[in-house]
Amino acid sequence: MALLLPFLLIVVVAASILTHPRRSRRPVGLPLGSLGWPVVGETLEFLSAAYSSRPESFMDLRRALYGKVFKSHLFGSPTIVSTDAEVSRFVLQSDARAFVPSYPKSLLELLGKSSILRLNGALHRRVHGLVGAFFKSPLLKSQITADMQSHVERAMATWPEGRPVLIQDQAKHLVFPVLVKGLIGLEPGEKVGFLKKQFREFIAGLMSFPLKLPYTRLYKSLQAKRSMVRFVREIIDEKRRNPSPRPSDVVDVLVNDTSGQITDDVISDNIIDLMIPAEDSVPVLLTLAVKYLTDNPPALHQVEEENMALKERKAEVGLCLEWKDYMSLSFTQDVITETLRLGNIIGGIMRKAARDVEVKGHLIPEGWCVFTYFRSVHLDDSVYDDSLRFNPWRWKGKETNAYSFTPFGGGQRLCPGLDLARLEASIFLHHLVTTFTWVADDDDEVVNFPTVRMKKGLPVRLMRKTNACCLTPIANVQA
Repeated sequence: MALLLPFLLIVVVAASILTHPRRSRRPVGLPLGSLGWPVVGETLEFLSAAYSSRPESFMDLRRALYGKVFKSHLFGSPTIVSTDAEVSRFVLQSDARAFVPSYPKSLLELLGKSSILRLNGALHRRVHGLVGAFFKSPLLKSQITADMQSHVERAMATWPEGRPVLIQDQAKHLVFPVLVKGLIGLEPGEKVGFLKKQFREFIAGLMSFPLKLPYTRLYKSLQAKRSMVRFVREIIDEKRRNPSPRPSDVVDVLVNDTSGQITDDVISDNIIDLMIPAEDSVPVLLTLAVKYLTDNPPALHQVEEENMALKERKAEVGLCLEWKDYMSLSFTQDVITETLRLGNIIGGIMRKAARDVEVKGHLIPEGWCVFTYFRSVHLDDSVYDDSLRFNPWRWKGKETNAYSFTPFGGGQRLCPGLDLARLEASIFLHHLVTTFTWVADDDDEVVNFPTVRMKKGLPVRLMRKTNACCLTPIANVQA
């Protein structure tokens, strides 16, 4: 991590030289704020806070001075920062006529032009709609349920008692093959191992210095992506030669599309992008849930009671658990919701204004970036009482608010896999609390930048429950 900071600073300095606006230009209605130092703007202050234990401190100071929406200069671009739920929702809900995605150069290089994260207009709606509909389908949910249960049970049977187990590493080991099967239909084995190795090389460059010389981080990541593209293309070619009348994975869905819009480049780029949650966000969700429950015994006890009751009910009638059973665990779902709010796995998103936009009396000038910072809303005491405390009971009987709860983004770019993330977390927690008790093996802390993770991987020491010898039956995939 220490090696990443100098490279980020070089990127900021180089980009800012070309883009830092003259201070004399102050369009009417521009929010209050400061553009910071010449050349580097306020990026150094933002990074300093981001690497600290309170990354929201950068925003809190400026909110106190200027309000919830303020101007700044971050990562080489003049920026309007929104920590206001309504303004952020407006940005998220707007289409490409107002705002387009904005990402660092290295990320743009790795995503490719056909990535769903970069697409706009009709093609974006088509790809997002097809993938989102399939992710919500009972077929895939039943398949994910069966696969996740199988992987979790086999893995937990090998977890040692009395010796440290790194929950974060185990979560990644479990989630990746499950999602890969849902994306490309590949069963666990040597090919999945190859794909995982290449993917880890690829994802390591997402926040790298944008230099493509041999042996640089970006160059190695691009090479890994080319290997994955060739791999996925072989699967696409096979599916085009032998199309499935009944799609069983995302490649089937995209290959069978008859609109004529979806090329092989679009399919391969997006399949690789859709693997990112399997290596990053979903395993972190599972890990943080365990961390927060470990630190809150009353919440852990209630999760245990709820899940043991479900397991016993299903065992009495000889039925296996299905996805709807996991989603019916109301307090477990509240724990997942609170983990998403407090953990802020996605701290915020950036867009670029395609034209001058006014919202709530604020002008967002054409060409400026907008940074919608979810973390500040999720940790705002005026929105969530005692916001820094893990309190899953705050959600009892309440629906999440689309304005103030945005862990999956929103609008047309709402994460299509949000239901699957909740499902996988529910399955993992169910089997963990009905199979083991545990204690933290070492003090660990959450690192928030450049990605959220546990610093030491969350080591715990497990004790197997005496009534956990009989594993929960695995649900069959339903039509």
